[in-house]
Amino acid sequence: MVKFFIIACLVAIVLSMASGLFYLVTDKGTSKKMVNALSVRVGLSVLLFLLLLLAWSQGLITPQGM
Repeated sequence: MVKFFIIACLVAIVLSMASGLFYLVTDKGTSKKMVNALSVRVGLSVLLFLLLLLAWSQGLITPQGM
């Protein structure tokens, strides 16, 4: 279940980045749509980081590798 939220958050971050790029190209700086899209991305990134820390501290995910 936690992995689903992690992947959903990553997809939402990518979509927010894509919408920011779209507004950067098409909007020509006449509105704050790009700023809003990028602030949503930053918020989602912070949420993802906190979700990962919480899942790790609860033992729901474990580090792999090294």
